[in-house]
Amino acid sequence: MSLDLFDLSGKTALVTGATHGLGMAMAIGLARAGAQIVVNDISHDKIENAREEYQAQGINVITYLFDVTDEKQVIEYIAKIENEVAPIDILVNNAGIIKRINMLEMGVSEFREVLEVDLVAPFIMARHVVKSMISRKSGGKIINICSMMSELGRDTVAAYASAKGGLKMLTRSMATEWARYGIQANAIGPGYYATSQTEPIRKKGHPMNEFIINRTPAGRWGNPEELQGAVIFLASRASNFVNGHVLYVDGGILATIGKPANE
Repeated sequence: MSLDLFDLSGKTALVTGATHGLGMAMAIGLARAGAQIVVNDISHDKIENAREEYQAQGINVITYLFDVTDEKQVIEYIAKIENEVAPIDILVNNAGIIKRINMLEMGVSEFREVLEVDLVAPFIMARHVVKSMISRKSGGKIINICSMMSELGRDTVAAYASAKGGLKMLTRSMATEWARYGIQANAIGPGYYATSQTEPIRKKGHPMNEFIINRTPAGRWGNPEELQGAVIFLASRASNFVNGHVLYVDGGILATIGKPANE
């Protein structure tokens, strides 16, 4: 097998919300495989800081400030990207939010906000990027970022789990409708990763740290770079006959009910 299967040279990838954390790690992986990276966010400060970080990694990133939940802005900026950079070959729907609130205390507006960002926005982004892919007859790759909460429930994350469960099914629907155009729609479901957001709960002795280590067959948190292989695979021609799949990169959590108590 040739490694050319994973070569993304000449491809343009738009990774939404990839100004930090797992999104940035995946975008860096795509860049290392040869893709031109475009990143958006709704925060000017996050974009400026991210640009410096990408440059420090030797990556020429192009950034745009727009809201993925606003269809008018999405249409405008997809056109700008395709006019100013290049047509989009790879879309990674990474932008997302979570609100950890018990259902009895969560307002309907808060529930809807999570669904808007985590489920409706990927629909908006994908349908407008795909319209261009179809008109160019170029094929393309849609990669939605799901979650283990696409499969599991947990206290305080009802809105997030609902959105990510919906995103799993939206991915399958995208695959079903768009495969005829040479477009593959797949998803990645990350497990628990060592990022700046999880740093406070990764301290030795913290209950959540102990829970994750004991719950994960690998016995540790993931490193963000460990998502890069999955996203490169799903963005490359190596996955041209993979469609509607959710690739869980979770250290084995979803494969087990947990380690025996005495182990």
